[in-house]
Amino acid sequence: MPENFLSKLEKAASRVNWVVERICALLVGAMVVVIWFEVAERYFLELGHTWTEELSRYIMIWAALLAVSCGAHYREHIGLALLRQRLPEKGARALTLLLDLISLAFFLFLTYFGVTMAQNGATQFATIFGMTMVVPFASVPISSALTAFQIFAAIFRDPDVALVGGINKGAAK
Repeated sequence: MPENFLSKLEKAASRVNWVVERICALLVGAMVVVIWFEVAERYFLELGHTWTEELSRYIMIWAALLAVSCGAHYREHIGLALLRQRLPEKGARALTLLLDLISLAFFLFLTYFGVTMAQNGATQFATIFGMTMVVPFASVPISSALTAFQIFAAIFRDPDVALVGGINKGAAK
């Protein structure tokens, strides 16, 4: 692969990860605020609001699923390290590549399935908000697509997967 393509791919992966990390941080912060409000409302203010539990659940789902792509960017996902350590170098590289390709296929499938799920969510409604479930369900295809992209970029970035010809510029390890 041309060095220019690999460099652009790595820059794009790093930028996407930078944005997703900040979105996750904002979502976790919002979730904390909503839960604190829920506790204060339930025990002190007694206003009778019931939307806080559902909103915090949706925020948590979005944050957790988006964080998967950050883990993939840093290669902090399941990698069978114990087995990899016991293999010779070529076997370890082949195992890493195989796991990357399986993960990539899984997240691409989940993206496809998630789009269908989000489309079906247009006819389902959240019990408290009265909104369609498109927004909560969209977390699956969006996070899966981001994760697939990060795995794809990691395959070319990671020097341990020399079978593909990795580059080590800005490698996140």
